[in-house]
Order: sequence, then structure tokens, then C-alpha cells
Amino acid sequence: MSVPELTSEEITLLLADHPAWALAREGKAITRTFQFKDFSQAWGFMSRVALLAEAQDHHPEWFNVYAKVEVTLTTHDAGQTGGLSQRDVTLAQAIDALA
Repeated sequence: MSVPELTSEEITLLLADHPAWALAREGKAITRTFQFKDFSQAWGFMSRVALLAEAQDHHPEWFNVYAKVEVTLTTHDAGQTGGLSQRDVTLAQAIDALA
């Protein structure tokens, strides 16, 4: 079942409310890089995000090297070919609350 994609107006509002996030993948995703003091802090952040994501049944794509975590949010079943949805907004808000 397809999930509704955000409109261009909703994407503009998302980026205004969460300026640390940037559009990626031709507007089909948002991304943010988090920098921590060390690997332990980065791993702790990833663990907290994993619990939020699991509770929301919406999981980020991420990349971690030492104290840096890059997070990408997209909804694979949004629209016809994937894109941004309210699921991404909700998870971005929750992630921002942890940072």
C-alpha cells in the first residue's frame, strides 16, 4: 500500500522547522550529519534512534565512522517510486529531540 508523499509546501515547512536537515536524492530524502565526541557517544545515539525507529516502524539509512553518524530518511513506499512522507517528518522530529 502506497503512503502519501509530502507536497512541495510540506517539504518546505519540514526544512524550515528542521534546518539541520537537507534534501537529498533529488528531493526524495532528507539527510543530516551528527558529530559526537567519540565512538561511544555516536553508538549511544544510534542505539537511541534505533529504539525510536523500531517503535515507529520506520527505519533510517545511516553510516557511521568513529564519532560521525550520517542519517538519511526516506519512505520507500511513498508515492510510486518512494519519497518523503509524514513518517520521515515524525522520525526527524524525534531524532532532533535526541541531538
